[in-house]
Amino acid sequence: MNTVTTPRVVMQARGLVKRYGQVTALDGADFDLRAGEILAVIGDNGAGKSSLIKALSGATLPDSGEILLDGQRTVFRSPIDARRAGIETVYQDLAVAPAMTIAENLFLGRELRRPGWRGQMLRMLDKRRMLEESMARLADLKVGIRSMSQPLETLSGGQRQCVAVARAAAFAQHVVIMDEPTAALGVKEGNMVLELIRRVRDKGLPVVLISHNMPHVFEVADRIHVARLGKRAAVLNPKKISMSDTVAVMTGALRADQLPAEVLAH
Repeated sequence: MNTVTTPRVVMQARGLVKRYGQVTALDGADFDLRAGEILAVIGDNGAGKSSLIKALSGATLPDSGEILLDGQRTVFRSPIDARRAGIETVYQDLAVAPAMTIAENLFLGRELRRPGWRGQMLRMLDKRRMLEESMARLADLKVGIRSMSQPLETLSGGQRQCVAVARAAAFAQHVVIMDEPTAALGVKEGNMVLELIRRVRDKGLPVVLISHNMPHVFEVADRIHVARLGKRAAVLNPKKISMSDTVAVMTGALRADQLPAEVLAH
């Protein structure tokens, strides 16, 4: 008899609550991210998906509830805490420096110093090593860019997004979170970024993908987390459910208990 092994859960949230004055953004939200998957997070405006992602990435501290990383309860008081725990986030604004080179952007905020007293006392950067590592990391993800020494502003929007994704993948140890990575891109460049997201997943890093683009969600997601009214409304299997039914769950026209069991992802 064949048994199906469920991949281990890398990151969890249980009962997250976040209030802003009289507004409850998270109302007992749960979350589960498995090893080796792309988990899409979708929801209408005000559904709580942004607040959930902010809590998971350390940008906001929940009022109550808990976050677990590899089964261990953890508290992120800042994005730096989350980064130290191996969680990297790619935001919509990319947080890049257009006038700096691609290599410098890849190591932005994590610059490598030269060995010995030059690095320790004079704080000189090891530009050669950063250049070499940038080339190796982008090549590993099959990102085709002519020169790591060119300014980021010379790249197209899709290429800039690829650099931001590659930076996250280079330093993440547990999770990569991507906030609307294809929102401002055309069809060709959007597909380029989706392919890169698949490569990140295939290299063993689970990816959380926040997106309003339903065709993109159905193209790459292994499971779909639907946020509604500050809670997790359902987790769906995109291979078993239609896009229209998914939107119905997102808007509240359909409840999870009204769906056939096979469309629910476990």
